[in-house]
Amino acid sequence: MAIDTVTLAILKGRLEQIADEMDATLFRSAFNPIIAEAHDASHGIYDATTGETLVQGKSGLPIFVGVMAFAVKAVIDKAAKSGGVHEGDVWIFNDPYDGGTHLSDFRLVKPVFRGGKLFCFLASVGHWHDVGGNVPGNYNPAATECFQEGMLIPPVKLYDRGEFRQDVVDILSANSRLPLSLYGDLNGQINALELGEKRMHALLDDYGDATVATCLVELKARAARMMRAQIAELPQGTVSAEDWLDNDGIVDTPLKIALDLTIDGDRMVMDFSRSSPACAGPVNISRSTAIAACYVALKHIFGEVPANAGVLEPVEFRIDEGSLLAVHAPKPVGGYTETILRLIDVVFQAVAKIAPEPAMACAYGTINALSLAGHRKDGRRWVMFSFFGGGHGAHAGGDGLNHGNAPISTATIPPLEILEAAYPVRFTQWALRPDSAGPGETRGGLGATYEIELLEENADVFLFGERGRHAPPGVVGGGAAALNRFSFEQADGWHEPPMASKMVGIRIARGQRLRLETPGGGGYGAPHARDPQAVARDVARGYVTRDSAEADYRVALNEDGSIDAARTQSLRSREAAE
Repeated sequence: MAIDTVTLAILKGRLEQIADEMDATLFRSAFNPIIAEAHDASHGIYDATTGETLVQGKSGLPIFVGVMAFAVKAVIDKAAKSGGVHEGDVWIFNDPYDGGTHLSDFRLVKPVFRGGKLFCFLASVGHWHDVGGNVPGNYNPAATECFQEGMLIPPVKLYDRGEFRQDVVDILSANSRLPLSLYGDLNGQINALELGEKRMHALLDDYGDATVATCLVELKARAARMMRAQIAELPQGTVSAEDWLDNDGIVDTPLKIALDLTIDGDRMVMDFSRSSPACAGPVNISRSTAIAACYVALKHIFGEVPANAGVLEPVEFRIDEGSLLAVHAPKPVGGYTETILRLIDVVFQAVAKIAPEPAMACAYGTINALSLAGHRKDGRRWVMFSFFGGGHGAHAGGDGLNHGNAPISTATIPPLEILEAAYPVRFTQWALRPDSAGPGETRGGLGATYEIELLEENADVFLFGERGRHAPPGVVGGGAAALNRFSFEQADGWHEPPMASKMVGIRIARGQRLRLETPGGGGYGAPHARDPQAVARDVARGYVTRDSAEADYRVALNEDGSIDAARTQSLRSREAAE
C-alpha cells in the first residue's frame, strides 16, 4: 500500500516519540548515576524478522542503537532454537560477542504482538554500575580474558510468556558488588519496555498495523536512497587513514586502526583489513560493535539521512576475522569505548581527504573511565565509576565544542554535585584546560582538568583511558590537540601511569588527589589562517595562552591584549614563505 508524505511524517514523529519516552522513563527511574545522570542507555524499535533498526531514540547512545540490531537478531536466532518467540517474553543478556559491546551493558528485548502475530521488537540497553569481575565498575585495563571483566550472560528469558523469573535476577544480583543498583536499573528497563509496548499498541490502534508497517518500510527505503545519493556526490576512488591506540594495557605497544575507504558510484567500501590483530588486553571489539561504530561515524557526516538500518544498505564492510575489530570469546573487550572512538576518528580522517566540507576533526578520543572503590566507616561498599569529557573536533562551520562528551553518544558528563553527593570525594578542580585544543582556522574544542580528593580513609583506583601518546589529530591542515594526562598523589608525591593512560592497583589515602587533564579536539584548516581577532578573543577568555597564540597561530598581542598588527603580519608572512 502507498503512504502519503504527511502521514509518513506524522508516523515518523510518533515512532520516535515512543523511543524517546522509553529513554526518558529509564533515565528518571534508574538507580545508577551513569544511566540516570549520564544517560548511558538507549532504546529502539527493531524489525520482527531481521532485527534491523527501524527507529531509535534521540536521547540515548547511538552506538547502542546500532549494535542492538545484532542483539535482537541474536534473540531471534536463540528463540528459533528453543520454541520460538511468545507473547509476554522478555530476553536479557550482556554477551559482548553476540550483539553486545561490553559486559556492563545489559540488553532487554521484548516482542510486540498484534492479534497473535509478531509485529516488531522493542529493546532497551543500559550500563549497569557493577557486574562483578576483578575491578569495581568493570573497566579492567589488565584483563586478558572476559571472565576477569564481569559475569557473561547469554540470551535468557527474564519473562517466559509473562511469568517473571526471579531465579535469573537472583543470579545477576549475586554477581554484583552493588545489587540494589542493579535491581533498580533492571526494573527501570522493564518499565521502559512496558511503556513502549503500551505506546506502540496505541499507535497501531490509531493508524492500523498495515499503515504503520508500510511507514517503517518506507522510512528505511528513504534512508537508503538518501545515503546512496550523498555517497554518489563524493569524489570516486580510494583514500586511506590510520590512527593508533596507546597500548592494550598488557603490552606497551601501539595498536593500529586503519581504514581504506572506497567510493564506487553510489556505494561505499570500508576496509579495515590493515588494522592490528587481536591483542591480549581489553581494547578488542566484536565485528557487530565495529559496524555499529561506523554507523555512528556516518551519521555524524551524513546528518540529514534518517537514523535507521537504511544508512548501512549501500555500505560494504571488510573486517578481518582475528583482528582486534572482530574478536570472539574469551578475548577481553571491556575497553571497547576507546577502540570505537579511534575507529570513528579514522572515518573522519578518511572522509576529510575526499570531502573536506562535511568532515570534522577528531574529538578528544577517550572516555577516561575512572573507578574509585572502598568501604565507608560503617562497612558499606562504595564504587564510584564515571567517565569524563574533552574537546570536540573543529569543522568548516566553526570551532569544536568545549568540554563535550564522546561522539559515540548524546550522553552527558555526570555533574560533580551528583558525584560528590553519592561518593566520598570532593572535586578541587573542574575547569577548561588552556592550550588543549588543536589549532586551526577553526579551533578544536577545549579539554578539561579534573582534580578529585578522597574523603574516606582509603580507596583503590583504576583508570582506563587513551590518547596519552597519540594526540587527537586535526584535518585539512589543522593541528593536533593536547595529549591526555593522568596523575595521582601518594605519600611520596605525584605519579603517572607507566603505560600513560591505563593502570590498576592505585591506592590512595584520605586527602590525596587524582588529576585528569583531558585532550581537546583537533583543528580544522591552517592555524595561520585563523582570524587574529578570534585568537585574541581566545587569549582573553583563557582558552589559548599568549605563547600558543604566537607559536601556533602566528598572532602577536600587545600587553593590553590587543593585536600587534605589524608583528602579526611579519609572523604570518614568514609562515607563508616557509
